[in-house]
Amino acid sequence: MPSRERTYRTEAIVLRRKDIGEADRILTLLTPGQGKVRAVAKGIRKPRSRKAGHLELFTRTKLLLAVGRDLDIVTQAELVDAYRPLREDLLRSAYATYLVELLDRFTPDEQENPELYDLLREGLLWASQARDLALAARYYELHLLGMAGFQPQLYRCVNCGRPLQPEDQFFSPGEGGVVCAQCGRPPDGPRPEAGAQRAGLLPLSLNALKLLRFIQSSPYAKVAALNVSPRTQAEVEYLAARYITVILERQLKSVEFLKLIRRAEAAVVP
Repeated sequence: MPSRERTYRTEAIVLRRKDIGEADRILTLLTPGQGKVRAVAKGIRKPRSRKAGHLELFTRTKLLLAVGRDLDIVTQAELVDAYRPLREDLLRSAYATYLVELLDRFTPDEQENPELYDLLREGLLWASQARDLALAARYYELHLLGMAGFQPQLYRCVNCGRPLQPEDQFFSPGEGGVVCAQCGRPPDGPRPEAGAQRAGLLPLSLNALKLLRFIQSSPYAKVAALNVSPRTQAEVEYLAARYITVILERQLKSVEFLKLIRRAEAAVVP
């Protein structure tokens, strides 16, 4: 990493925080210029701290930091966007927690990536405002995967390389893309709709493939305007979750929390 001045200014989004000592807090920050960095906010937990309200989880803040031996030190903080709905709505907060953890897992420390910063900044805005939170999460997932070098192949069969036909097919989390109907069937087996498929493949309906392609290639505003059936939504969510789990070799902790909150929200809907 290039050497820095003794102090530097940057915009940052608070990803994680951990209390230390009697009044301090270690923050994991995403910045556009330095990537993901860790810094200490001294005295932030004191009742009269001026920094506390500017450095909550998910907040976007302008910072002045002093370069430290192990951790940089937050010396000034000015709030840019609090994303207030994320603190007032538990479901929106759960989605924001998922978006942040997903980016955290795909982002190494101190690696500059302004595109990822912009994606998270916009993702937290979508989590604050979106009519369809699940669809916003799918858009965020697919574009994060692309930026991280794991964009799924949605136009050619990852097994034979032929262009995909407009029909139900399969998705291979291990191969990172769609497997055509012919390659996905066991030798001399029945068609995909009959349920027979090779091990490790997930059924992929034509509607789900169309949605994935549209999300991958379209601006967010066009995706947000879609009305997607619950069945297609659930299918795409499941495929994305399986693919991400294979890449990371683990399931994110926030996934179960998000499912729990969604079930609780559904239970109270009249």
